[in-house]
Amino acid sequence: MATESAGRPFLADRETPGLIVKVGDYPLHHGGVGAIRSLGRLGVPMYAITEDRCTPAASSRFLERAFVWPTTGTEDAERLVEGLVRIGRRIGRPTVPIPTDEEAAVLIAEHQDELRDLFLFPRVDPALPRRLASKQGLHELCVEHGIASPSAAFPQSYEEIVALAAKARFPMVAKNREAFVRRTRPAVNGTTRIATREGLLALAREWGERPGVILQEYLPREDAEDWIVHAYFDTASTALAMFTGVKVRSWPPHAGMTANAYVVDNPELADLVARFIKRIGFAGIIDLDLRFDRRDGQYKLLDFNPRMGAQFRLFESESGVDVVRAMHLDLTGRTVPAGEQRAGHRFIVENIDLPALFAYRRSGYTTPHAPARANGTELAWLARDDPLPFLTMLARVVRPGAQHLLQLWRTNRRSNMTSSTRHARHLRRPTKRRRPSDVLGGTP
Repeated sequence: MATESAGRPFLADRETPGLIVKVGDYPLHHGGVGAIRSLGRLGVPMYAITEDRCTPAASSRFLERAFVWPTTGTEDAERLVEGLVRIGRRIGRPTVPIPTDEEAAVLIAEHQDELRDLFLFPRVDPALPRRLASKQGLHELCVEHGIASPSAAFPQSYEEIVALAAKARFPMVAKNREAFVRRTRPAVNGTTRIATREGLLALAREWGERPGVILQEYLPREDAEDWIVHAYFDTASTALAMFTGVKVRSWPPHAGMTANAYVVDNPELADLVARFIKRIGFAGIIDLDLRFDRRDGQYKLLDFNPRMGAQFRLFESESGVDVVRAMHLDLTGRTVPAGEQRAGHRFIVENIDLPALFAYRRSGYTTPHAPARANGTELAWLARDDPLPFLTMLARVVRPGAQHLLQLWRTNRRSNMTSSTRHARHLRRPTKRRRPSDVLGGTP
């Protein structure tokens, strides 16, 4: 059963609402539900942008109102900003936006001037979040600031890929170079492991004149450990909340979203991340994926999400602070209380951890540093004080979800590559109205 905060060691601003901001169609997002519960339990009024009237987020008892506004990620930025402005005016008071995807985080950063009268957010260099979300931009920043990352190439043509294939070591990993692959036809679906030269060339023939991919060194899991870092930094790039943990299982296996993870103290990693953030001048919530390469003893930065991560509720300090609460406290002028993270705490995403468990047992892989026993468990969906999101998730996932998980499993077992896709959370089916909500059309 999910654990709720035992006490309320600090007083949140109950006059300043929070708004879950998302761009794209992924109604089964446990991170948004977690943020609604986290602030809602403190008495903060919570609002959310949802795909329809019966998503898990829209069914939460802690949600004041859902703004139904289906988007795809192909809309012009001006149209999305116009919709956010309209929602802000409907709420009627300064609101803290909580982006749940890169598109939303970048949109807010790049349009701070248009949104600042209605929303409270950390001021940041408008170009930085997009650069961090880009695989190429992140790699360049790592090189510039001396942060380890997997070696990578950014081919500009099929001929360059042919030349690279002749001397490259396999397996390797292919990813889309830019963050917003929904705007065009993506070259690959998520992270794709390519086993052979022939497999690379076969894929590359479908990528067109401008491949739009990053070809990255593969870090073998038998020689590596997957670490995650969640934190919140103020406008001076000072960490007001910092957490470290290990990813035990993901779905699809070894390449997808977190299904099971533990809090594990790692001061060395926390210091590394804090120094990097200070150098680049970032402010806001971060969700990082790093892989510790035991062959050279380095933590290599794989992904930088400049927004709240779906598994953020894994991490809470002894004083009851998570990254979403830290941001709301800071932006409303309150002190973020200090406190150690709850080492050994566990997070489970119920609808994807079971198939992940079977897959990991089959492979025989175990995660180093994962505690033998958890000292507490946070479930992504099920909560005693808010059961409807779990039931809504079940209603939406049972039939289409089973078909989708089977498809992902078959993809994962292909002999020449393993793919992961963001669309594991993009399951949607028509539903009936359950509660009042605002409906925004295609052009809010």
